[in-house]
Amino acid sequence: MARRQAQVIPADSRYSGRSPAHVVYLESENSAMRSIEQVMRDIAPTEIPVLLIGESGTGKDAVAMHLHRHSRRSGHSLRKILASSVTPEQLSLEVIGQERGTVFLDEIADLSSAAQMRLLLSLAECEGTGNATAPRMISGTTRNLEECMRSGRFREELYFRLNGVCLRLPPLRHRKEDISLLADYFLARFAAQFGRPKPAFSAQEMRSLQEYDWPGNIRELENAMKNAVVVGGESFQIVQAGATSPAALSTATGAPVVSLKDAARAASRRAERELILKALARTRWNRKRAAMELRISYKALLYKLKQIGPEEALGD
Repeated sequence: MARRQAQVIPADSRYSGRSPAHVVYLESENSAMRSIEQVMRDIAPTEIPVLLIGESGTGKDAVAMHLHRHSRRSGHSLRKILASSVTPEQLSLEVIGQERGTVFLDEIADLSSAAQMRLLLSLAECEGTGNATAPRMISGTTRNLEECMRSGRFREELYFRLNGVCLRLPPLRHRKEDISLLADYFLARFAAQFGRPKPAFSAQEMRSLQEYDWPGNIRELENAMKNAVVVGGESFQIVQAGATSPAALSTATGAPVVSLKDAARAASRRAERELILKALARTRWNRKRAAMELRISYKALLYKLKQIGPEEALGD
């Protein structure tokens, strides 16, 4: 099976407007997040390795990007590697043979035993030889690494090498004061992206958002706000469906409850279809050019067109 290559984020890449890292962290009203933000300021310019621990969707990618962009390595690329998809040999090359940038090794608890040993040896080699091109290491995990070490699934020596500073990111349910700020940001972002008016939530609808536990954290909120922009007027009932108990919602509205996850998936499919059709229109239905514009393979575009199904998208 082919292994996935590292995701490279070039040094000159920029998010439009304010970056997610800025919105999620630097403008947080949560005291725990403000403490984390202060630590981020202190450690960003240093070479110290950073370990990010948090549930899926809490923003580990955004923190890694923020640390990189405020480091002395910001002129180089940030390389994101999914631990479960990298061979020991590839991992060694990323640590020893790459430019002087930053490596974000995500879900490190999924590293194989062989990859853990190779990474440990590579880090030791860089330290012993003073390798000037060795990258700055940032690691992330959703797992309890202490438990993994006790069970023998993760090497203790590697844990201490990667854990120079540990940042534990709180889930969204523990920072509810940030929900309105994040919702407003995502609504504005997707309204601009899809050329739609920005929805306005009522006080009751905002209370529903804040009362919901958001098990998918910031990523789930982001998808819900995308849905609110794409679906329009129907979106408030859908969002409340996810933020209210099914029995209470059915009693209040007399309507069937819609799963927030299913609604977000449906909204994503509609948004994807719209982007594909626009690309085809711009390229006069040249599917190869459209695939290049969309930055996907020609084969992937054909597969998506099969899923979409409209005759006007298939061309001649």
